[in-house]
Amino acid sequence: MIRLSWPAIIAMVLYGLNAVISAFFVGRYVGENALAGVSVAYPLSQISAGLGSLIGVGAGSVLSIAIGRQDKSTQKRLLGNVNCLALIVTGIYMILGLVFSTQFIKMMGGEGEALFFGDQYFRITVLCSFFWIYGLAANMIIRAEGKMKSAALLMAIGLVADVAFHYILVVLLNLGVEGAAWATNIGMIVYTLLGWIYFKGGFSSFKTSTFAFYWNGSILKSITNLGMSSLIMNIMNLVQAVIVFNALAKYGTTLDIAFYGVVFRIFTFLLTPIFGLMRALQPVIGINYGARQYDRVISSYKVFTFASMLLTLPFWILSMVAPQFILGMMLPDQAFTGAQFLHFRIYMAILPLLSSIFMAMTFFPSINKGRPAVLIGIARQLVFYVPVMLLLPRVLGVSGIYYGSLGIDTIIVLWTVIMVRQEFIALRAAKAEDSEAAGQLSCT
Repeated sequence: MIRLSWPAIIAMVLYGLNAVISAFFVGRYVGENALAGVSVAYPLSQISAGLGSLIGVGAGSVLSIAIGRQDKSTQKRLLGNVNCLALIVTGIYMILGLVFSTQFIKMMGGEGEALFFGDQYFRITVLCSFFWIYGLAANMIIRAEGKMKSAALLMAIGLVADVAFHYILVVLLNLGVEGAAWATNIGMIVYTLLGWIYFKGGFSSFKTSTFAFYWNGSILKSITNLGMSSLIMNIMNLVQAVIVFNALAKYGTTLDIAFYGVVFRIFTFLLTPIFGLMRALQPVIGINYGARQYDRVISSYKVFTFASMLLTLPFWILSMVAPQFILGMMLPDQAFTGAQFLHFRIYMAILPLLSSIFMAMTFFPSINKGRPAVLIGIARQLVFYVPVMLLLPRVLGVSGIYYGSLGIDTIIVLWTVIMVRQEFIALRAAKAEDSEAAGQLSCT
């Protein structure tokens, strides 16, 4: 766990900084209304990241299981299928994104200047969506090999490019929101180029054809089935954002929208150590499951979940004790109220316990069972989030958004723990059957 996790955590923290960087530069050098627009557009721009996760998580799960089973044919044809899938989903996303950009931003609650800046930011990110999708997918495939250090190094180089171009385009050239969007795009282009260099240069542990195109129905089906939970999470986060931003537009002000955007980005960033452990856990569980080492699968989930809880505690304590310091980095000129500090603490309260959910979202696809992870993602938003967020803000105003989020995540944590325990029982039963079969074979 330690050997695989620390570079994976670094990689995910570096990736998470991409979201924080845009908010930092826009909030400090462009203005509050521009930050509100970028905050409204940000969940939409993450659809491309969700599509990258769909391909990357699915392909990574297929790869790790193939490594455990020593399936060389699947390993060799994997990237060719990834290339086809990436081009198809990019084409669909670009058409929808460019045609309906303004309508999407309005759907998110964008009005006035927030609508203008949000539409501007989103359109530019859509233009380079292929690099968002392929760059993230390629990095996840590298992690699925167990090569966390290589993935972290590529992330670091991309982040340096992202920061450098944010400074050049936003601060030096004063290009505002457009500059922030293009700087983020350049970072994703760098990720993609580095991924191509990695695979083409023969650095991967499996033989593959970097620019080949294969259409293998069973491989594509496995990629989409096992990666669907990750895409569902992103889509459900978008559903959450639509409801929340519309509630903020109805019951709050532009400042409330900007404040929530900052809180959400900080919350997401503080989850990045958990995301890193998720990526490290995937090859551990996938390869051991492929090799039918079920005891290792169970113990790996437990160890990684506990470690991720401990890892988030220092960041969580800092955010709970010193919210002024954390929030002031993105909104330096704002005088925060006691209610805003309370809202921030409420939203952050359950952060350490969320590791059980995110590890489960890796656990199920890695044992070739994507459906439970999809069920968790859909239920969290549609069954709980939609009705709660439609009702509570009517009663409590903006506060209802923060109290509702805490209650929903508490319920989902408990439900996830129950589902994982049931799967442990099934794996132990399979282990017993394997032992019995091996005993009969040795007697024969």
